Amino acid sequence: MTAQDDCLFCKIVAGDIPSTKVYEDDRVLAFNDVSPQMPVHVLIVPKNHYANIADGVPDDLMGHLFNTVGKVAEATGIAEGGFRTLVNTGDDACQTVHHLHVHVLGGEPMNDGSPRRG
Repeated sequence: MTAQDDCLFCKIVAGDIPSTKVYEDDRVLAFNDVSPQMPVHVLIVPKNHYANIADGVPDDLMGHLFNTVGKVAEATGIAEGGFRTLVNTGDDACQTVHHLHVHVLGGEPMNDGSPRRG
């Protein structure tokens, strides 16, 4: 079994695991996060498997992935109020599913996002 065979997001893209779709085209799928951190928390994934943002993603696909952010913000009603876009890369950055995904978060005011040192 390859990493792709066991990839949660590959299974969502294939329709084997249900999701609440926000946007879809031939290259990407955007769906609501099952553990949202904000009132709006959408994940945008490429339909082809890439482990993370540093996994040799073709330039045109990377551009398409990030151009989808605006479409998701419009579709979810957060475009005017503002939103945060985030990509975690690797275990140390809290990437829990090793399939490239862009978080789009919004729907209420946020803190400045600075790391907290305790």
